[in-house]
Amino acid sequence: MIRIGEIDHVVFRAIDMVAMQRFYCDVLGCREERRQDEIGLVQLRAGSSLIDLVRIDGKLGRHGGAAPGSEGHNVDHVCLRVQNYDEAAILEHLKAHGVRIGENGMRYGAEGEGPSIYLYDPQGNMIELKGPAVA
Repeated sequence: MIRIGEIDHVVFRAIDMVAMQRFYCDVLGCREERRQDEIGLVQLRAGSSLIDLVRIDGKLGRHGGAAPGSEGHNVDHVCLRVQNYDEAAILEHLKAHGVRIGENGMRYGAEGEGPSIYLYDPQGNMIELKGPAVA
């Protein structure tokens, strides 16, 4: 039997690696952990998981076909659980960085029903920032 513990990593194919890395590091607080320029890969630490950015014109990225755009995305969304969730402070931070913000509200996640905010990275990938479950 297979028992999943958590998300290990998510891979985004990137048109603009600099903008994507800046967003995930400067705005969401990830940090670069590993880089393999020869294959077009940058791996960012996101808590206990990784977010991999793959250049669409790099060795790995070319395997994925056409670049993501308004007519098609690589994923629907990725949900990142946030420690010490403070919705007002998070929204203020995102606005200060000019991030496009979607809806916020109560949504069900791995720990149960709790607050979350949808936002978009520079390529239009939807990211959900998830707070703790409400008892």
